[in-house]
Amino acid sequence: MPLPTRINLGAFALIGAIVILIGGAFAWAAGWIGPRRISGGDVIEALEYNGGGQQPGYRRAHAKGLCFTGSFSANGDGSALSSARVFKPGRYPVVGRFSVAGGNPFASDGRNIFHSMALAIKTADGQEWRLAMDHTPIFPIADIASFVALQRASKPDPKTGKPSPAVMKPFLAAHPEVKAFQNYMAKAVLPGSFATATYYSINAFRFTDAQNVTRFVRWQFEPEATGPGLDKKHLDQLPRDHLFNEMIARTAKAPSRWHLRLVVANPQDVTDKATIAWTGPHRNLDAGTLTIDAVGPEETGACRDLNFDPTILPAGIAVSDDPLLAARSKAYSSSFTRRAGEGPRASAVGQHSNGGNAR
Repeated sequence: MPLPTRINLGAFALIGAIVILIGGAFAWAAGWIGPRRISGGDVIEALEYNGGGQQPGYRRAHAKGLCFTGSFSANGDGSALSSARVFKPGRYPVVGRFSVAGGNPFASDGRNIFHSMALAIKTADGQEWRLAMDHTPIFPIADIASFVALQRASKPDPKTGKPSPAVMKPFLAAHPEVKAFQNYMAKAVLPGSFATATYYSINAFRFTDAQNVTRFVRWQFEPEATGPGLDKKHLDQLPRDHLFNEMIARTAKAPSRWHLRLVVANPQDVTDKATIAWTGPHRNLDAGTLTIDAVGPEETGACRDLNFDPTILPAGIAVSDDPLLAARSKAYSSSFTRRAGEGPRASAVGQHSNGGNAR
């Protein structure tokens, strides 16, 4: 065979191999080959399974909520860690939402579950920072497959109202981090008001300063208000909307405030697992004050159509290597898309009608 012909055939073979590799990579990315990857829709279906079905028009997680508005006053100290405009001295408008965990928007507040706060902070240059936080410094699972498995394992038995031991026991044996979280929740104080809770980022994020130095950071909003926790022995005696009505009454009297504290990771800290707390002394900065001065039902509140996706970040803040962040983003997007076409429903709090569209 003439040499040029061999070269041409070799070139065609190389091109063919490249096409196959690209096609295979695309098929893998699309989930057509290899292990099936979990989609945002899979997460939503697992949440619906756990909660006993759909609640059209409501969020699939943290379905019961209350909108609020206010401002974040930055003192400038956060700029030592991030070049984000939101940390430069100034006052920035905030839209947010308080909620409790679970997919039932009409459930009682008397449950030992997450109390949550979500925020969207905008700056004049068009940057936006969305935050979705819980009142616990850790999360029960570290990856999305475990989250889906947890929803299925913990589905309440209609006869007992509790998960089946035959299903839950082997799950906990395979997921000791979930058992550790259960133990934490059993001992920790359950906030008596949304206004007296500290809210944690849970995940780590990358903060990059003006000198292009990057650090891993978690944050928390620490309240100025104090007060007793709920009596866990008598949670079933609380009025259904106790936390929400308390926050409405409190805000009618005076604003509530929190200080944003940025916590910098130590070299040994785990940054890719939300199940692991950072313990011991850490560098931390008070970056400013969040003030909430108005609350209202979601059908008239600015939070109704907001998707509080924690991966929507300003320049100077980026996601970390925690896989839970991408999973949260996909699940929030899927939930929002489904709810958008379902229309408003009756209010989960008080007598208002509620359009509830996003966490």
